[in-house]
Amino acid sequence: MAGGMSRLFRGETTINFYGRRNIGFIASGLLLLVTVGSLFTQGLNLGIDFKGGVAFEVPVAGTMSEAKAKEILAANKIRTDNAKIQTLTSGSTERVRIQLGDLLVETRTTIQEALAKAANATVNDVSVSTVSSTWGRNITTKAINALLVFFLIVSIFIAWQFEWRMALSAIAAMVHDVGISIGVYSFFKLEVTPATVVAFLTILGFSLYDTIVVFDKVHENTERFSGSKVSYADIVNVSMNQVLMRSLNTSISSLLPVLSLLVIGSGVLGAVALREFALALLVGLATGAYSSIYIATPLVGILKERSDQYRSMRGQLSIGADMAHLMQTGAPVGRRAAARAATDASHGIAPAPVAVETLLSHPPRPRKKSRR
Repeated sequence: MAGGMSRLFRGETTINFYGRRNIGFIASGLLLLVTVGSLFTQGLNLGIDFKGGVAFEVPVAGTMSEAKAKEILAANKIRTDNAKIQTLTSGSTERVRIQLGDLLVETRTTIQEALAKAANATVNDVSVSTVSSTWGRNITTKAINALLVFFLIVSIFIAWQFEWRMALSAIAAMVHDVGISIGVYSFFKLEVTPATVVAFLTILGFSLYDTIVVFDKVHENTERFSGSKVSYADIVNVSMNQVLMRSLNTSISSLLPVLSLLVIGSGVLGAVALREFALALLVGLATGAYSSIYIATPLVGILKERSDQYRSMRGQLSIGADMAHLMQTGAPVGRRAAARAATDASHGIAPAPVAVETLLSHPPRPRKKSRR
């Protein structure tokens, strides 16, 4: 166990990520199918900022509570199953927030007066804010446009810095991350707010950062092994093992403050407004760390193996001790060398002559002179 941890910290693990890539693809495919099914059956639980409506905020005093708020809504013939009622805490003060759909002005005034009476407060103490559905649609349109521009700029940058295959794989991984995050919100009927959209955009940045870290190592190893007959599958495997600890450290250090926001800020201290942002970040950071290893980089390997440079070595994969030797020396050995020798023999290619010295583990001893 200790030896495995030390190899992990030194980037010397020999996990066969690329050989097990189908496991990640199947898992992601199932999650995306659940996402699509959930979106078609129950859609997204859009907040008031997107679908429009009225929000009341009333101080908690007298007989005011969430249960009392539901009674007031029911008395005014308003369905409570579509209403969002929360108790917000700020220091020593508490307020009840009630979010509803569009209401007539008369109904809005009646509810405001009833809430003030229940809280032993004046009508002016009950704040009322309205949001039109048009404003919500504008937010949605601008968010989608910003997302498309982001994808375009990122694709151009990665294609210029590395190559188009990496750009395509990075975009696929980011779409995967956002898709699964949206699926979680749809499946569990979590409310989507502007804070959620901001969190989704933050997720894209993190997912891209973690993917670029792996891509940079793949690019570096491609140049390192350019003089050897090393398959691109081996380059991908070696690269992912070398940056595994860095990816884990980055993900853990990013998840810890988000968990603090979600558990301490929202759960213990009652800052409910942090919950929407922190929850989207938590889901997105986890999927971003996963996709950089199991989605983006394997996709690059699949695309690159079909190129003219690596097509002849497709299917060659060093595992275990062979991968460790490849990482240390930069040359394939064992089954890889035997397989290549068999391939050369089938094509009538004679093996290259090998010097006797290279077969010995130590220099040959000088011959002793015979005595006469």
